[in-house]
Amino acid sequence: MVSFIIRRLLYMLVVVLVVSIITFLLMHAVPGGPFTREKTLPEETIRILNERYHLDEPLHIQYANYVYAVFIPHFTTTPPSTSYQDDFLLNAKVGSLWIRWMNFGPSYKSRGRTVNDIFRDNLPISAQLGVMSLIIAVLIGVPLGIMSALKQNTALDYFGMGVAIFGVSVPVIVLGPIFIWIFGIELKWLPPTGWAAKPPFFLGFLPSNLGWEFFQHALMPSFALGLGSSAVIARLTRATLLQTIREDYIRTARSKGLHERVVVTRHALKNSLIPVVTILGPLFAALVTGTFVTELIFGIPGMGKYFVTSITSRDYPVIMGTILLYAVFLVLANLAVDVMYAYLDPRISYN
Repeated sequence: MVSFIIRRLLYMLVVVLVVSIITFLLMHAVPGGPFTREKTLPEETIRILNERYHLDEPLHIQYANYVYAVFIPHFTTTPPSTSYQDDFLLNAKVGSLWIRWMNFGPSYKSRGRTVNDIFRDNLPISAQLGVMSLIIAVLIGVPLGIMSALKQNTALDYFGMGVAIFGVSVPVIVLGPIFIWIFGIELKWLPPTGWAAKPPFFLGFLPSNLGWEFFQHALMPSFALGLGSSAVIARLTRATLLQTIREDYIRTARSKGLHERVVVTRHALKNSLIPVVTILGPLFAALVTGTFVTELIFGIPGMGKYFVTSITSRDYPVIMGTILLYAVFLVLANLAVDVMYAYLDPRISYN
């Protein structure tokens, strides 16, 4: 298992490098640049800006410098300074040695801020929203799929699949304003916009008003974002469980006199969840990246605003950094899924 994980991590580096090359080339292939505006700047001003951010260098030199700043760890005995050239996302001191890693550079449009500053302030909020949405999707989708499979062609089955069809059919751009209007404006049960400062450390216990404030702000956007994913999980759970409960070993377990609950939970459900676990990796990355629209609708200060505006304003460092981080999320999520395979099915081994 350890050798498999190490091998996959090495493959991850290759995948991220390929993603960085494709993103870098496509980004510079689009006409215009980060300093192209409706009101044309003087040529001397553009020349100074290009020299300051090294945009006047050949593309292969720009990419090589970017790879050196982002992918190569730096070791030094001097403490980090406040300049953007020295703003690494990871600054760890080991003895007298500083280890620095991932300098995504300055943002061209957010004056005085680097891409790492934007990540530190806004990326955790997007991650919180994505994780909450995934939890809601699993908590809704798996029970709905199990209920529909065990009560096939009954009212409960039709209800579960009706919820699934609704979740797939209605996008978050429609569901979000409906939630705001009903629960935020008319009923006034939840805050219509905004985000709490920090989440609670333990989901099961709310020791202070701050924890409840977090859930109040997170509930509507998390449901709006996670409902569509819960529909996918519910339909897949139903289909795989229906196939599993018709297998010979399930008939054998029933013929031995085992209780139906034991047959379902210990034998059928564990094997039928393997396809569901398969989609959880890409689903997690999709939920984290899908927070862009949700953040704009609910006024959440996450990465959505910066990523959308960075595309229209050609803020190259923000585009590159955001895409690379989400590529890492996707690869790590798929790695976690592969590791879970061995737990769910003892026949799977990576040795």
